[in-house]
Amino acid sequence: MSADTLLARWEALGRPLKRLPRWGAALVLALLAAAMAWAAVATAPVDRAERAVNPSTLAAKPASPAEVAKGDGDLALYARIAARVAAGEGYYPSAMDEQRRDNYPTRPFVAVRQPTLAWLQAAIGVDGVRYLEWALVAACLLALQLRLAPLVALPERLAALVLMTLGGAAAAVPLAGLIHELLAGLLLTLALLIHRAERWWPALIAAAAALAVRELAVPFVLLWLVFALAARRWREAGAVAALLALFAAGMGLHSLAVEAARLPGDPASQGWDALAGYGLPLMALWRLTGLALLPVSLGAAIAVLPLLGWLSLGGRLGLFAALWFAGLATMVALFARPENFYWVQLALPAYGIGLAFAPRAILELGRAVARQT
Repeated sequence: MSADTLLARWEALGRPLKRLPRWGAALVLALLAAAMAWAAVATAPVDRAERAVNPSTLAAKPASPAEVAKGDGDLALYARIAARVAAGEGYYPSAMDEQRRDNYPTRPFVAVRQPTLAWLQAAIGVDGVRYLEWALVAACLLALQLRLAPLVALPERLAALVLMTLGGAAAAVPLAGLIHELLAGLLLTLALLIHRAERWWPALIAAAAALAVRELAVPFVLLWLVFALAARRWREAGAVAALLALFAAGMGLHSLAVEAARLPGDPASQGWDALAGYGLPLMALWRLTGLALLPVSLGAAIAVLPLLGWLSLGGRLGLFAALWFAGLATMVALFARPENFYWVQLALPAYGIGLAFAPRAILELGRAVARQT
């Protein structure tokens, strides 16, 4: 990386919060306190609103894909589609028929999920997908240990591994193999952790797999392209751009297949412009992680801290993670409806790892404020 690029200058800072002047550190602490206080107040109403429009949230989840297929909701829809594809039916006729039967929209074409996960379920079974997710959790744990070894002290590294393990526990749920965002989130976590300037192609494969499962992973890849261009890493930027072009072509084919299977009168989506605000991603982080053991106000306030932790880590890893998570939260805040809160799983389990770095970040800020000028 050229020494005069902005990224090179950022990486030269090391732990960036330690470099802040007193007023800057005080401002960050004040903003953190305000954000946590706001989260504690703003998130509970969003949780109540989501439960009002999606009462199934309150119900106990069935113990197996076969049981869930008999019910209602998104997972029931995906279970029935998976069963039909596994029985030899085509994906698009099966998906369109099931969505039509349950009055799910088929317009625009992105209302119909990409076929990748259904094909994978047909090949190795829903439980096979869950076992694959277990393997990804193990790979992420190994990658995290290797990546953090030169960056943080042993206590932080151990805390990060524990948080990664707890975050990956969602893969143990019997229905995990039906959840697109869970698989895509594990793949993006792996891509984040295994990226190296000198060996970036394994991360590109992981990101490509995430794109194939869930198109909402595209902002991660776009951010990667920006970083590669900013660092003047032309080969890496070209490969990432080629992946985006391949993804666009694949989505074009997906659109044509959906259009070919659509019938007059098929329902259309109500759109993704709910402008629910940042209370929605914070509520989702509370509900989809171990923070759900805490009251929603307390859990949502704590959910702010991992973002500070990742930013405090510095380097490409810390900056990329912080921008990716902030961007995903903004996307959810702007476009997701309350019942789409599960989009946040694309940031998991990586986001929660940042909680391990938050205590030192707060300590660094405190020391900066107390520093004599």
